[in-house]
Amino acid sequence: MTDVPPATVLALVRDLMFASKISATARSIGVAVQILREPRRLSEHDAPRLLVDLNQDGALDAAVEWIHRTNGDVVGFVSHVDAETISRAREAGITRVLARGAFVAQLSQLLSDPRADGDELH
Repeated sequence: MTDVPPATVLALVRDLMFASKISATARSIGVAVQILREPRRLSEHDAPRLLVDLNQDGALDAAVEWIHRTNGDVVGFVSHVDAETISRAREAGITRVLARGAFVAQLSQLLSDPRADGDELH
């Protein structure tokens, strides 16, 4: 297992635009982030926080396994119209689910403050 330094945030995201936005924002505020593109790779990494694109195939299951293994904090982001994924994520234990727009708007805070509460979808 590869240990990621404690200050690192993991991001499970396949979309290159979101990956670039997360990396650039993290760099600008001095937070180390590691981008993972494949859900299966999540089992190889530990960190205090995981940002996860819940619309990516396999991401929800991988994030739930990661929570159970690490007890880390997870912030999921999803299309605001995807009520089924939002519901499944909450039922699976991911309590913080943001719409993509809210996720981007709050990204600096989500990367830097582990207690940051965003405008969650209901």
